[in-house]
Amino acid sequence: MSSALHRILLVLCLVSSLLQMTAGGGFREWCIADEQTPDEELLKALDWACGKGGADCSKIHVNQPCYHPNTIKDHASYAFNNYYQKFKNKGATCYFNSAAIITDLDPSHNSCKFETVP
Repeated sequence: MSSALHRILLVLCLVSSLLQMTAGGGFREWCIADEQTPDEELLKALDWACGKGGADCSKIHVNQPCYHPNTIKDHASYAFNNYYQKFKNKGATCYFNSAAIITDLDPSHNSCKFETVP
C-alpha cells in the first residue's frame, strides 16, 4: 500500500473517532444482547445479571419504562448495560458468556434510557 493511501486511511480513522466522541471528550458505549445468542442463553445471563451480578433491573419490570418491548433480548440488553456501566470501572466486562456485545449506538428508546458512564 502506498504511503499516501496509508495517510488517507489514518485521517479517515481519526475523523471517524472524533465524530464518535461526546461533548464530554470520551467515547460512549453500551453493552447489549448479541442478536445471534439463543433466548435460553440470554435468559441465563439475564438472570445472573439481575441476581448475583448486581444490576438494577427494576426498570424492566411491568409498568416500568423499559418493560416494552417485552422480549428476552430487550430485557437482557437493559440488564447487561446496567451491570456493565455500574461495574466497568471496577473491571467488569461486557461478556456474559458470549451473549453480549459492545455498541456505540445508543439503544435507548422512548422513555427507556440506557445509561453510559465514562
